[in-house]
Amino acid sequence: MEQRALGSQGLVVGAEGLGCMGMSAFYGATDDAESLATIDRALELGITMLDTAEGYGPYLNEELVGKAVAGRRERVVIATKTGVEFTDDGTLVGLNGRPEYIHRAVDGSLRRLGTDHIDLYYLHRVDPTVPIEESVGAMAELVAAGKVRYLGISEAAAATIRRAHAVHPLTAVQTEYSLFERGIEGDGVKAALEELGIGLVAYSPLGRGFLSGAIGSPADFADDDFRRTDPRFQGENFARNLAVVDEVRRLAAEKSATSSQLALAWVLGQGAVPIPGTKRRRYLEENAAAVAVDLSADDLAAIEAVAPRGVASGDRYAPHLMQTLNG
Repeated sequence: MEQRALGSQGLVVGAEGLGCMGMSAFYGATDDAESLATIDRALELGITMLDTAEGYGPYLNEELVGKAVAGRRERVVIATKTGVEFTDDGTLVGLNGRPEYIHRAVDGSLRRLGTDHIDLYYLHRVDPTVPIEESVGAMAELVAAGKVRYLGISEAAAATIRRAHAVHPLTAVQTEYSLFERGIEGDGVKAALEELGIGLVAYSPLGRGFLSGAIGSPADFADDDFRRTDPRFQGENFARNLAVVDEVRRLAAEKSATSSQLALAWVLGQGAVPIPGTKRRRYLEENAAAVAVDLSADDLAAIEAVAPRGVASGDRYAPHLMQTLNG
């Protein structure tokens, strides 16, 4: 696996990371044994960045990642997030970017992860009731204390990113980015990252699994899979988006690749570090092989023809979740 600089502050990671969220939440049944084996295999393949958050489970995913990296912490870049508060029993409280919460939350994450430092610490969502300078200022104090090495922010507007970066240099911005979701190309975010030397970490680079080509019907989802409430997986939107996936699959076949590999190769080619999420080794291995897919100018033009910016039908979240984005 190629290693690449993430941002300009000194952090180096595998060209692909591993999104661990689905191992513990949101995507149906979980299997800790297979998830741990998947993380083992990721490290064997040269994937170094494991992405988690206190809110995944909540708390369960950080505990799982902590178990996975025990005894080999030095081989792993742990990325986790704060700013979405839950009670001890897992009840959602809401967004919380207050400094006192951030200081309290990091200690919980360190304990669950079984480590004395977090490599990359994100503000998971921007709290509209707290100036971003206060939230990032508290995170900068964590860097000074040695609890955190690098800082990031997730789902933030360009103006917010600039304000945050002025308080403490950001290493990465994590946002949804894929052939299905290219909003950051038009709202100034991608341009701001390039100008400021901030790395782009792309979550849901396979459109929440749509671009894998493995989804044929909403009935494929378990009852507790959150995609049942995702507008892009409902009604006419589903049919329109499935037609796009069919075209992506066709282009991938021409290169003897899978649709997942083509979609990931495109994200890699945009300079981002994708963090496709999976809880199964076979999908991890398929995704990791995307680094070997070379896209020519003609390939990129063909992809653009079938998946231009804005091609996906439907909002990327249900309305109550759209309200949490700092767009």
